[in-house]
Amino acid sequence: MSVWNDLDLLLDSPSSLTVTSNVRGTVKDKPNFKVEEDVAALKKAIEGIGTTEKALIEVLTQRSNAQRQLIARAYEKAVGRTLVDDLEGDTHGDFEDLLVALVKPPGVHDCHEVIAAIKGAGTTESTLTEIFASRSKRQIQAMSEAYLAETGKSIIHDLQSEVSGQYGKALLTLAEGKRDDGTKVDAAKAKADAKALYEAGEKKWGTDEDKFVDILCHRSIPQLRQTLIEYKNISKKTLQESIEGEMSGSLEELLVAVVKCVKSTPAYLAERLFKSMKGAGTTESVLTRILVSRSEVDLLDIRAEYRKLFGNSLYSQLESEVSGNYGETLKRLCGQDE
Repeated sequence: MSVWNDLDLLLDSPSSLTVTSNVRGTVKDKPNFKVEEDVAALKKAIEGIGTTEKALIEVLTQRSNAQRQLIARAYEKAVGRTLVDDLEGDTHGDFEDLLVALVKPPGVHDCHEVIAAIKGAGTTESTLTEIFASRSKRQIQAMSEAYLAETGKSIIHDLQSEVSGQYGKALLTLAEGKRDDGTKVDAAKAKADAKALYEAGEKKWGTDEDKFVDILCHRSIPQLRQTLIEYKNISKKTLQESIEGEMSGSLEELLVAVVKCVKSTPAYLAERLFKSMKGAGTTESVLTRILVSRSEVDLLDIRAEYRKLFGNSLYSQLESEVSGNYGETLKRLCGQDE
């Protein structure tokens, strides 16, 4: 049975989209943290003859993001240059991208990923879909604030000129961060929403996509979980199966991603990681983004889902797919399965 069809676990398991603690992360605050020592170690690693990558990896993967922010500020004060600038000058390729991502606050990192996805010719819709489907209201807010500070424009303004149609409408609704974040479930409303979705899709000729966008992009996560269960009772199919049968293209991918994240954000991201390493070549940008952005959120759960879905550990998969300093840094973030 597919992990996506098993709805029994939904009502008891917490969702990464509503949990605010970081106990499911692989990276924690380092005890006895001494910012001056870390700054000295980084300075020595960067300014010595040749860069000592091992020291960079050690410091940047074994401190929480909050600690890295303190290091970055103290570093700039000590040497008069930003840590990001020095890392960009001293390292290169995927390794550089990964270290720089680790030094950014999470909202800034997300905002830069969105900028990269929409700049230049063509828009990387798969990146936008992943980010907006898997981020909590709080994370979307932090990203929007960082975007405004960085570009002087609102993220909504820039997305509007990049995405269109029903996909654009759904993405913008998610980017506005207007999802209800209540925890109470209204069973009658869940039944009514499930019926409305059934009548907007399975039951009618053609699909009322607006109805799907409205319900899936506005309701709270606990409310949507109840709606998924009610939908299966009415339709005998899961809502995901109905969306896959009724829609196509980017809109289908986005709404399926939303439904998957409502059920289990870690399982959705485990699947994204698996696909980024499957077949010839590896999509490093996806590996970097997910491992950095989830290392203090739910990477332990992503690892568990990865093993459940694909039969081997994420760590061992990384070991066979990525190498060098880049691979070493990713493995340190991932941590080995117990």
